[in-house]
Amino acid sequence: MSLIRPFRGLRPAPGRLPEVAAPPYDVVSVEEARMHAERRPWSFLRISRPELELDNGTDPHDEKVYAQGAESFRRMRDQEILIQDPVESYYVYRITAGDWVQTGLAAAASVAAYEDNRIRRHEHTRPDKVRDRARQIDSLNAHTGPVLMSYRRSAAVQAILEEIATPPPAADVMDEDGVHHALWVVDDIAHVEAINTIFAQMPCVYIADGHHRSEAAAVVARARREDRPPVETDAAEYFLAVLFAEDQVRILDYNRAVTDLGGLSSEAFLQQVSARVSGALADSPVRPAARGEFGMYPAGNWYQLKLADELIPASDPVARVSTSLLSTYVLEPILGVGDPRSDQRLECIGGSRGLKALQAKVDSGAMAVAFSFYPTPITDLLDVADAERLMPPKSTWFDPKLADGVVSHLLD
Repeated sequence: MSLIRPFRGLRPAPGRLPEVAAPPYDVVSVEEARMHAERRPWSFLRISRPELELDNGTDPHDEKVYAQGAESFRRMRDQEILIQDPVESYYVYRITAGDWVQTGLAAAASVAAYEDNRIRRHEHTRPDKVRDRARQIDSLNAHTGPVLMSYRRSAAVQAILEEIATPPPAADVMDEDGVHHALWVVDDIAHVEAINTIFAQMPCVYIADGHHRSEAAAVVARARREDRPPVETDAAEYFLAVLFAEDQVRILDYNRAVTDLGGLSSEAFLQQVSARVSGALADSPVRPAARGEFGMYPAGNWYQLKLADELIPASDPVARVSTSLLSTYVLEPILGVGDPRSDQRLECIGGSRGLKALQAKVDSGAMAVAFSFYPTPITDLLDVADAERLMPPKSTWFDPKLADGVVSHLLD
């Protein structure tokens, strides 16, 4: 069973990528999507967030939203804004954000390998979100939002990708955040076969970001198998992914803020924290530098917190994650904060917003206390997936994000 295969990518016509490329659908609000699309008639958000074309207040799960997305997709293909490549190809995808450069491979990932746990996961999926993505895939008859994946470091793969990415790219764009996205087409037989061979020898790859899209791809594939037995080469048996080696992905901190102190006074709260965690006043915002370290900001002062080494269970890949440690020793026993997915007192804040955003939340009175985290190492994520366990919710913030519209995977 192959993990990945080349595919005939659907891409913006030459010179059109700056008009098409858009942020991922799930990182922008409808209002932000409208503002983006107002300046770009061919913005991919018209496909990924089609409610921007409809009346304010339209339910994003209304059938007419999916129909509108399909119509926008059809129009962009009819107008040859999007053109399908003539031969099956891989694609080298490079993202440059300031000094950070990551180079990966866009490919069609196997649904069968996902079902067989050779494409490994580390998060729960919610049925409503899976249903939404499956309806979107079915209505477009395409995978347009790439799943971010990782794999154990491979010098052989990276050498091939760097070689391919030496000449100017086939397409590139600078997004509104100053992040540069570039794509190279890999359609020569030698490189394609070399990539096929290396990935065929890998035991597995890992979903980093995109569990709902992966599960939705499996839902769509299973539904289509009801019409006829699947063939390994069926396009619907594969979904769009961009794979980066473990040293080619960047995970930022995924911080926390809590609305109140659970009925405790400021003094009582600090006393309870100091009874469990060693801490000291800091003269500036705290960016933790190691596992077991945290920053804490109740109104007025930053504190540097550190857990004793013996409290960090090195052999348990879930319990040693920063989000688990803070929940175990501070959030649950002192503040009574539970599941980050459902506890209304807790807000999770991506590290790309910076430490000043945490301080501003507390200073404004919106939150009572904020915590900064040491980012989850990618090796922890891979270890959790290998153990067939689940990461604590909202433990990883991948940055920079992949762009939508750079390449899509058709199911026919």
